[in-house]
Amino acid sequence: MENKTILLVEDDPDDEEFTIRTLKRYNVTNQVAVARDGAEALDYLFGTGRHAGRDTRAGPAVVLLDLNLPKIRGLEVLERIRADERTRLIPVVILTSSQEDEDLVNGYRLGCNSYVRKPVEFDDFCEAVRQLGMYWLLLNEPPPVGGGA
Repeated sequence: MENKTILLVEDDPDDEEFTIRTLKRYNVTNQVAVARDGAEALDYLFGTGRHAGRDTRAGPAVVLLDLNLPKIRGLEVLERIRADERTRLIPVVILTSSQEDEDLVNGYRLGCNSYVRKPVEFDDFCEAVRQLGMYWLLLNEPPPVGGGA
């Protein structure tokens, strides 16, 4: 069961809107599910809470994960994704405004696939989102569902 949904984990409404609008503008037509805090992201991924009953057999094609989130911080979300067999292989791209080198190191230590600092300028932000969408949804070869050969 292949899923081409993008899970955008973003608490800033402007960044959420810019990201979704940019993906559409560049013809990335994948469905975008939005989680506005870390707890909601985990509920979506594991089919709990508000997302109880969601078919979780196919995870999202990619998770775009902010770090500075309410309720559960982004690095903890990443750690939980990597700790669970069901979600361990889902590509996770940290998309953050954090300038902390410690966040970058910890992101990779915990298993992110990519770390992108959000550009401050709107046009640069749009270009970064366009490139992320093109790479992760068109060029990247994900592992087979279930991770087996």
